[in-house]
Amino acid sequence: MMAILLFAAFAFFAVAQASTVRNGGQSAADAAALAAAQEDRDELLEGFLEALGDGEAWRDWLDGIPARTGDGCGAAERFAGRNRSDVLSCDRITRGGDSGYTVRVRTRFDTGRTLVPGTDNKKAEATATAVVQPRCRAEQDSDIIELTCDGDDVTIDPDDEDLALEPADLFDVVLAD
Repeated sequence: MMAILLFAAFAFFAVAQASTVRNGGQSAADAAALAAAQEDRDELLEGFLEALGDGEAWRDWLDGIPARTGDGCGAAERFAGRNRSDVLSCDRITRGGDSGYTVRVRTRFDTGRTLVPGTDNKKAEATATAVVQPRCRAEQDSDIIELTCDGDDVTIDPDDEDLALEPADLFDVVLAD
């Protein structure tokens, strides 16, 4: 009876170890996908600000339409590495009209040695998708741009050289899966 209880305790411990590795892998995938999408969000803000003096071109940037040239996958690799994981794949995607990345990672850490057969030194693989979602809709009166961003009104004067906007002011980065 004691042997059965001892084996059950070790089995529960092995399951807990596997859950920890799996959760760590999912956290690494989430962080990597979010970091990749944040790179795109930063590029969208830069493009928006540059387009302010170019007629209505800023509207496309605000809507997240222009193709980005940045390297979101580089950011994904950095964040996966910070979470002791490696990127297996990083793909630019479009989901529901929003652009982003799907990132798949494998942990560098594993379950270690266990007493349960077949559970030794198992690593985890996880996948996450993050997208950039525009927060604002625009109205323009003369030279002033009026935005409504998640219920907050924002006024932008394209001639203002001290315009202080952050990427998060105009765009959200969210996990899609």
